[in-house]
Amino acid sequence: MVVLNKIYTRTGDGGTTALGDGMRVAKHQVRVATYGTCDELNATLGVARLYARGDMGEALSRIQNDLFDLGADFCRPEVSSPENDQGAGQGVGQGAGLRMAAAQVARLEREIDAMVVRLDPLRSFILPGGSVLAAHLHVSRTVARRAERLATELAQGAPINPHALTYLNRLSDWLFVAARMANNGGKDDVLWVPGGSRLETSGNTPTHNGPHNGPHNGSEAMPPD
Repeated sequence: MVVLNKIYTRTGDGGTTALGDGMRVAKHQVRVATYGTCDELNATLGVARLYARGDMGEALSRIQNDLFDLGADFCRPEVSSPENDQGAGQGVGQGAGLRMAAAQVARLEREIDAMVVRLDPLRSFILPGGSVLAAHLHVSRTVARRAERLATELAQGAPINPHALTYLNRLSDWLFVAARMANNGGKDDVLWVPGGSRLETSGNTPTHNGPHNGPHNGSEAMPPD
């Protein structure tokens, strides 16, 4: 149980913060930047939820809760065994604590698959935007990618839970597909027109989803991975 009865402690005034194991590190350290960016991502989803209803709102609520789990995972350096180290105090070894689980990744994948079958085919890269909800989800997608880049940098110098990294990768895919769902099932996606700003005729500007004869065929504003 968490009890917060004093918000400021002055312990971070010198530019350091405590990790989950009590170690103090600089606030600009890559581990702190990683879980701090997960917090930023969570905040963007809080805004997106203002425009979400029904199943989408419930799914975003689950993801926000996951992101607190993810932050708890990244803020505790030692990873013992991710498969056994799933709950606070239930793991083994020095790294016992809350860790991301394969089941959380699997849930995202099931939800992605369920959304994809309801979407119109995509014949071009798309521009972030469309509905208000879609635009916010695209912002969240880019923050998820940044968090993932930081996590991969962290992994170069310290062991991390592989499920945490996989979750971030899958989450950006989830957010891309969810943004298309928020654009009327993809019908109101805004398509990229390669070189469109160089064309003189005003009709050759970004258009909604439909037949497109451009040279590219992808499934994300940038290629997925």
